[in-house]
Amino acid sequence: MSPVSGKGSESGTARVLGAGTSGVAELLIFHPVDTIAKRLMSNKAKVSFSTLSPIIFRDQATASLGKRFFSLFPGLGYAAGYKIAQRIYKFGGQPWFNDLISRYYKTEFTNTFGERKGKMMIQATAGSLTGIGEVVLLPLDALKIKRQVNPEAFRGRGVVRIFLEEGTTLYRGWGWTMARNAPGSFSLFGASAVTKEYILGVKDYSKATWTQNFIASIAGAVASITVAAPLDVVKTRIQNANFESKVSGVTVIKELLKNEGLFALFKGLTPKILVVGPKLVFSYTIAQSLIPWFGKYV
Repeated sequence: MSPVSGKGSESGTARVLGAGTSGVAELLIFHPVDTIAKRLMSNKAKVSFSTLSPIIFRDQATASLGKRFFSLFPGLGYAAGYKIAQRIYKFGGQPWFNDLISRYYKTEFTNTFGERKGKMMIQATAGSLTGIGEVVLLPLDALKIKRQVNPEAFRGRGVVRIFLEEGTTLYRGWGWTMARNAPGSFSLFGASAVTKEYILGVKDYSKATWTQNFIASIAGAVASITVAAPLDVVKTRIQNANFESKVSGVTVIKELLKNEGLFALFKGLTPKILVVGPKLVFSYTIAQSLIPWFGKYV
């Protein structure tokens, strides 16, 4: 899934510029969909056709079409910082972890899983380590989610003041985030590698065609989101609470199962899956095109 091979000739600067630009473009197009998914996941009442608009558009539910659309862009500044940093980290981090594991532990993986499966397991493990490391970006993710679903928590405070006053509170839910990212990123890169290896017959993943990457990215992303969905719901509800709230993940799960049932763990899954194909293909294509282009100049 990584848009640049760990052994690519592009410089680190080219990767940062290409991946960062990809993140910006992806953000502007898909942020509204992300807002809808977060609001559906945070909603604790039953969803019906009549309640869907108030849940998604909140106080703009009866406003004009334009106002309703722009109401889906809360927290865009926080989302920009998070998404761009995340794409730079993920696109550059996974190949780095893949190289590191291959350099020091390839023999162990090969002996355990065989040559072919060992290569895929290294890809998946590198993805999992990358996902776990994303916890450092949690404050930006938490602020973005609060702006999307609980703007009252800000009470007119700016970013600097929030960081100074809240401190480690912004890392609330870090354990659940790591628990979500580890299997999620493992599935993302693992399913993508399996699809390329067994279904598409690609031996050198860095030389996959656009169509092959398209198919592999859909398989990887759907697997990743489905596997991580329950933990994503828990993480979102922990993060969207008021800053002073200290509700644990276990409490969230108990209340969710008691009041909403087991399937509530998969709230918001449908809209995320419906856009995951074009979203990943879009960001992948932009990054894949821009990184080599930037590589000519930096």
